[in-house]
Amino acid sequence: MTVATQSMTREQRKSLALEYFKRFDRGGDVLDLFADDAAVYYPKWGVAHGKDQIAQLFGDVAKLFKTINHSPEYLNFIIDEDMVVVEGGSTGVAADGTAWQAGVTHAGRWTDVFEIRDHQIHRCYVYLDPDYAGADTERYPWLGGE
Repeated sequence: MTVATQSMTREQRKSLALEYFKRFDRGGDVLDLFADDAAVYYPKWGVAHGKDQIAQLFGDVAKLFKTINHSPEYLNFIIDEDMVVVEGGSTGVAADGTAWQAGVTHAGRWTDVFEIRDHQIHRCYVYLDPDYAGADTERYPWLGGE
């Protein structure tokens, strides 16, 4: 267990979470925002432990889409101590060319739960449907318009 040594304000935690989304959207380096022993969860991938596994997870996830925008100006934040919960919507183009937009298509709404301390992300659990293109119509027929 890592013991916090540097105090942070709520605004600093919020700023770090915002930086994560901005870097992710522009294809920037998000790994240097994470602690060496951080954990990241992504649906249908599992939990990545440490920067090497996190890099693999993000590489795999990046294959799901061509572009993504988390619209930082529309995010909702709940901050309690080192816990930062962010709710938002995204727009983008899936790897197969299908466009999505939160509130217009089924995909795009998400919530991320962070633990941020010592000016690093120690935990980021992502909650969303990773079927950005809405291709899972066999199990969910309403996605196919039936």
